[in-house]
Amino acid sequence: MRLVVGLGNPGEKYAGTRHNVGFDVVAELAKRFGAGKPQNNYQADFYDVQIRGEKVLLIAPLTYMNRSGESVWQFVRFYQPEMSEIVVVCDDMNLPTGKLRWKPSGSAGGQKGLSDIIQRLGQETFPRLRLGIDRPPGKMDVTSWVLGKFRDTEKDPIELAVVRAADSVENWVSEGIEPTMNKYNRQSEEA
Repeated sequence: MRLVVGLGNPGEKYAGTRHNVGFDVVAELAKRFGAGKPQNNYQADFYDVQIRGEKVLLIAPLTYMNRSGESVWQFVRFYQPEMSEIVVVCDDMNLPTGKLRWKPSGSAGGQKGLSDIIQRLGQETFPRLRLGIDRPPGKMDVTSWVLGKFRDTEKDPIELAVVRAADSVENWVSEGIEPTMNKYNRQSEEA
Protein backbone atom coordinates (compact mmCIF):
# COMPACT_ATOMS: atom_id res chain seq x y z
CA MET A 1 0.00 0.00 0.00
CA ARG A 2 1.16 3.53 -0.83
CA LEU A 3 0.38 6.71 1.08
CA VAL A 4 0.18 9.97 -0.87
CA VAL A 5 0.00 12.83 1.63
CA GLY A 6 -0.91 16.25 0.27
CA LEU A 7 -0.21 19.09 2.68
CA GLY A 8 -2.41 22.13 3.19
CA ASN A 9 -4.78 23.85 5.57
CA PRO A 10 -8.43 22.80 5.93
CA GLY A 11 -11.38 25.08 5.27
CA GLU A 12 -12.72 27.29 2.52
CA LYS A 13 -10.61 30.22 3.75
CA TYR A 14 -7.44 28.43 2.57
CA ALA A 15 -8.73 26.89 -0.68
CA GLY A 16 -6.65 28.01 -3.64
CA THR A 17 -3.77 29.34 -1.55
CA ARG A 18 -0.11 28.65 -2.24
CA HIS A 19 0.21 26.53 0.90
CA ASN A 20 -2.57 24.21 -0.32
CA VAL A 21 -1.03 22.86 -3.52
CA GLY A 22 -0.56 19.49 -1.81
CA PHE A 23 -4.32 19.31 -1.20
CA ASP A 24 -4.84 20.27 -4.87
CA VAL A 25 -2.73 17.32 -6.07
CA VAL A 26 -4.67 14.91 -3.81
CA ALA A 27 -7.95 16.33 -5.17
CA GLU A 28 -6.74 15.91 -8.76
CA LEU A 29 -5.81 12.28 -8.14
CA ALA A 30 -9.11 11.59 -6.33
CA LYS A 31 -11.01 13.03 -9.30
CA ARG A 32 -8.99 11.00 -11.82
CA PHE A 33 -9.68 7.76 -10.03
CA GLY A 34 -13.36 8.41 -9.28
CA ALA A 35 -12.86 8.40 -5.54
CA GLY A 36 -16.15 10.15 -4.68
CA LYS A 37 -16.54 11.58 -1.19
CA PRO A 38 -13.58 11.29 1.17
CA GLN A 39 -13.51 9.10 4.24
CA ASN A 40 -12.50 10.76 7.49
CA ASN A 41 -10.22 9.24 10.10
CA TYR A 42 -6.85 9.91 11.75
CA GLN A 43 -7.49 13.67 11.57
CA ALA A 44 -7.64 13.59 7.77
CA ASP A 45 -9.87 13.32 4.76
CA PHE A 46 -8.65 10.43 2.64
CA TYR A 47 -9.53 8.40 -0.43
CA ASP A 48 -8.85 4.71 -0.98
CA VAL A 49 -8.05 4.22 -4.70
CA GLN A 50 -6.27 1.86 -7.08
CA ILE A 51 -3.52 3.44 -9.18
CA ARG A 52 -1.97 1.19 -11.80
CA GLY A 53 -2.94 -1.90 -9.85
CA GLU A 54 -1.67 -0.63 -6.47
CA LYS A 55 -3.77 0.26 -3.45
CA VAL A 56 -3.14 3.92 -2.61
CA LEU A 57 -4.47 6.15 0.15
CA LEU A 58 -4.72 9.80 -0.88
CA ILE A 59 -4.50 11.75 2.38
CA ALA A 60 -5.25 15.40 3.21
CA PRO A 61 -4.45 16.01 6.90
CA LEU A 62 -6.94 18.32 8.63
CA THR A 63 -4.56 19.28 11.44
CA TYR A 64 -3.35 22.48 9.73
CA MET A 65 -0.01 22.59 8.00
CA ASN A 66 2.30 22.93 10.99
CA ARG A 67 0.84 19.86 12.72
CA SER A 68 0.57 17.54 9.69
CA GLY A 69 2.78 14.97 11.39
CA GLU A 70 0.04 14.11 13.91
CA SER A 71 -2.20 12.76 11.17
CA VAL A 72 0.54 11.15 9.08
CA TRP A 73 1.96 9.34 12.11
CA GLN A 74 -1.46 7.78 12.80
CA PHE A 75 -1.71 6.45 9.22
CA VAL A 76 1.84 5.10 9.36
CA ARG A 77 1.24 3.45 12.73
CA PHE A 78 -1.93 1.74 11.48
CA TYR A 79 -0.94 0.75 7.92
CA GLN A 80 2.80 0.26 8.59
CA PRO A 81 4.09 1.11 5.10
CA GLU A 82 7.79 1.19 4.33
CA MET A 83 9.10 4.77 4.31
CA SER A 84 9.72 4.38 0.56
CA GLU A 85 5.95 3.81 0.11
CA ILE A 86 5.03 7.27 1.41
CA VAL A 87 5.23 10.49 -0.57
CA VAL A 88 4.54 13.93 0.88
CA VAL A 89 3.38 16.60 -1.59
CA CYS A 90 3.97 20.19 -0.48
CA ASP A 91 4.68 23.73 -1.58
CA ASP A 92 8.22 25.10 -1.88
CA MET A 93 9.13 28.80 -1.91
CA ASN A 94 12.63 28.00 -3.17
CA LEU A 95 11.33 26.82 -6.54
CA PRO A 96 9.79 29.03 -9.23
CA THR A 97 6.01 28.85 -9.49
CA GLY A 98 4.94 25.62 -11.19
CA LYS A 99 8.28 23.79 -11.03
CA LEU A 100 8.30 20.24 -9.63
CA ARG A 101 11.07 18.64 -7.62
CA TRP A 102 11.08 15.01 -6.47
CA LYS A 103 13.52 13.92 -3.76
CA PRO A 104 13.92 10.46 -2.18
CA SER A 105 14.58 11.88 1.32
CA GLY A 106 16.20 14.83 3.05
CA SER A 107 15.55 17.76 5.30
CA ALA A 108 12.38 19.82 5.45
CA GLY A 109 14.09 22.77 3.77
CA GLY A 110 12.05 25.21 5.83
CA GLN A 111 8.64 23.68 5.00
CA LYS A 112 6.94 23.47 8.40
CA GLY A 113 4.44 20.73 7.54
CA LEU A 114 7.22 18.54 6.22
CA SER A 115 9.29 19.38 9.29
CA ASP A 116 6.49 18.24 11.60
CA ILE A 117 6.13 14.96 9.70
CA ILE A 118 9.88 14.31 9.95
CA GLN A 119 9.78 15.07 13.67
CA ARG A 120 6.76 12.81 14.33
CA LEU A 121 8.06 9.90 12.24
CA GLY A 122 11.57 10.28 13.64
CA GLN A 123 13.12 10.08 10.19
CA GLU A 124 13.33 11.83 6.85
CA THR A 125 13.77 8.79 4.60
CA PHE A 126 10.50 9.11 2.68
CA PRO A 127 10.05 10.65 -0.79
CA ARG A 128 8.66 14.12 -1.21
CA LEU A 129 7.32 16.08 -4.15
CA ARG A 130 7.71 19.82 -3.93
CA LEU A 131 5.71 22.27 -6.08
CA GLY A 132 7.23 25.68 -6.58
CA ILE A 133 5.31 28.71 -5.37
CA ASP A 134 8.22 31.21 -5.63
CA ARG A 135 9.41 33.64 -2.98
CA PRO A 136 7.34 36.58 -1.77
CA PRO A 137 8.03 39.79 -3.64
CA GLY A 138 9.95 42.61 -1.96
CA LYS A 139 9.60 42.62 1.81
CA MET A 140 6.25 40.84 1.86
CA ASP A 141 5.67 38.67 4.92
CA VAL A 142 6.21 34.94 4.22
CA THR A 143 3.03 33.92 6.06
CA SER A 144 0.93 36.33 4.00
CA TRP A 145 2.55 34.97 0.84
CA VAL A 146 1.97 31.25 1.49
CA LEU A 147 -1.57 31.85 2.77
CA GLY A 148 -2.36 34.11 -0.18
CA LYS A 149 -4.12 33.12 -3.39
CA PHE A 150 -2.23 32.78 -6.65
CA ARG A 151 -2.12 35.87 -8.84
CA ASP A 152 -3.91 35.71 -12.20
CA THR A 153 -0.59 35.29 -14.02
CA GLU A 154 0.24 32.27 -11.80
CA LYS A 155 -3.05 30.40 -12.15
CA ASP A 156 -2.36 28.65 -15.47
CA PRO A 157 1.18 27.57 -14.52
CA ILE A 158 0.07 26.23 -11.14
CA GLU A 159 -2.93 24.36 -12.62
CA LEU A 160 -0.59 22.72 -15.14
CA ALA A 161 1.87 21.93 -12.34
CA VAL A 162 -0.88 20.23 -10.29
CA VAL A 163 -1.76 18.05 -13.29
CA ARG A 164 1.93 17.23 -13.92
CA ALA A 165 2.39 16.50 -10.21
CA ALA A 166 -0.54 14.06 -10.28
CA ASP A 167 0.95 12.43 -13.40
CA SER A 168 4.26 12.10 -11.58
CA VAL A 169 2.60 10.49 -8.54
CA GLU A 170 1.06 7.90 -10.86
CA ASN A 171 4.52 7.30 -12.31
CA TRP A 172 6.01 6.96 -8.80
CA VAL A 173 3.40 4.33 -7.88
CA SER A 174 4.27 2.14 -10.86
CA GLU A 175 7.94 2.96 -11.55
CA GLY A 176 9.45 4.06 -8.23
CA ILE A 177 11.38 7.10 -7.12
CA GLU A 178 14.47 7.05 -9.38
CA PRO A 179 12.65 6.84 -12.75
CA THR A 180 10.15 9.44 -11.51
CA MET A 181 12.90 11.84 -10.45
CA ASN A 182 14.70 11.35 -13.77
CA LYS A 183 11.58 12.02 -15.81
CA TYR A 184 9.78 14.76 -13.89
CA ASN A 185 12.66 16.74 -12.42
CA ARG A 186 14.14 17.00 -15.92
CA GLN A 187 10.77 17.91 -17.46
CA SER A 188 10.38 20.60 -14.84
CA GLU A 189 13.78 22.05 -15.77
CA GLU A 190 12.79 22.11 -19.43
CA ALA A 191 9.35 23.68 -18.79
